Amino acid sequence: MSHKKTQGKTNQKANRPGQRRGVKKFGGQKIDVGQIIVRQVGSSFRAGPGAKTGKDYTIYAIKPGIIKFFKKLGKSFVSVIKA
Repeated sequence: MSHKKTQGKTNQKANRPGQRRGVKKFGGQKIDVGQIIVRQVGSSFRAGPGAKTGKDYTIYAIKPGIIKFFKKLGKSFVSVIKA
């Protein structure tokens, strides 16, 4: 039995770029239709009025306006209100 690890494991370690997740537009900022507000893994933030959630949990605006973050029943929401 070998007492050394093979080279396969170390060869698979590559320096991969980050996926640029996080909040892209903050509360009080103006936004247009289709612009991304939050990129996330899972639903840390939920879409409120004026926003929708994509299949990868990306929240984007469906109407122009100003972004508002708020909490309701312990859950965080993102909405777009009229300017």
